[in-house]
Amino acid sequence: MNIENYYVARKDIFERFQESSTATKVVFSFIMACITGLMAQIIIPLPWTPVPITAQTFAVLCSGLFLGKKYGCLSQIIYIVLGIAFVPWFGGMTGGLDVVLGSTGGYLVGFIIASYFIGYITENYAKARNFTRMFAVIGVANFALIYIPGLLGLALWSYLTQGTVLGIADLLLMGLVPFIFGDLVKIAAVSGLSKVCLPKE
Repeated sequence: MNIENYYVARKDIFERFQESSTATKVVFSFIMACITGLMAQIIIPLPWTPVPITAQTFAVLCSGLFLGKKYGCLSQIIYIVLGIAFVPWFGGMTGGLDVVLGSTGGYLVGFIIASYFIGYITENYAKARNFTRMFAVIGVANFALIYIPGLLGLALWSYLTQGTVLGIADLLLMGLVPFIFGDLVKIAAVSGLSKVCLPKE
């Protein structure tokens, strides 16, 4: 396959998904929810925080990139709703409402917002699908749209369950700082997928 055929095939696949039926897109959303659940089982616990390092944010970022704002967002809603209802696919094979109301619940809310944001940019700004611009877009989604609700949820959980008002430094040490390097790797990987897999026009 020469480079021109590659560009044509890449655009054709992208457009076929955009034009596919609602049922097909919902199926892909469910598949992405399953992938998110699987990647949530890749865990590195940290002794000083209830928030573990996981791989699931890679799937979250990919959901918006490949499924767009509506169905990427839907994939994360499916992930959370089924996790609450009966599928133990939150981190560490856990499930139930307690997880959403727990120390990591805010991050789960952020997953929905971040997926929608990435999908919106991907769908509406073809020139943003290169590595550099998508790195910036995904960086904002990851570090603002996931971590802001995540840190707020962690602070609220700490106050309600431990009676502790976390200072800014403690909150960042528990809920942000240990994850920065790994997140940068994930952001770079997803940005690379955007450059390789998505058409630029």
